[in-house]
Amino acid sequence: QVQLAESGGGLVQAGGSLRLSCAASGRTFSTRVMGWFRQAPGKEREFVAAISGTGSTINYANSVKGRFTISRDNAKNTVYLQMNSLKPEDTAVYYCAATRSLRSFSTADYEYDYWGQGTQVTVSS
Repeated sequence: QVQLAESGGGLVQAGGSLRLSCAASGRTFSTRVMGWFRQAPGKEREFVAAISGTGSTINYANSVKGRFTISRDNAKNTVYLQMNSLKPEDTAVYYCAATRSLRSFSTADYEYDYWGQGTQVTVSS
């Protein structure tokens, strides 16, 4: 089993930045695709960014491309989401997710088996 714990959310003004972190338990972190998803009030959960186990493959949602950067440190079992130029429409609960070990790269939420509890990001206008 994998446990995920997000941190770094908060309240920020439009144009500001936040860095989310997600710490994972276990010894197979480097074999898992890691993803960030978000869910705004009244909306469905949506994909934000994903990174392969080695970091060689990365994908972003069009809505965050050029503003958000996903990265990982396998030595620390941690994945990050650097969010710059934040907009009010980025307001949501952000979730970290992990696939099963050695699973293929995916941006579909149903491919992810482990989820964190979420961290709130609020961007004021």
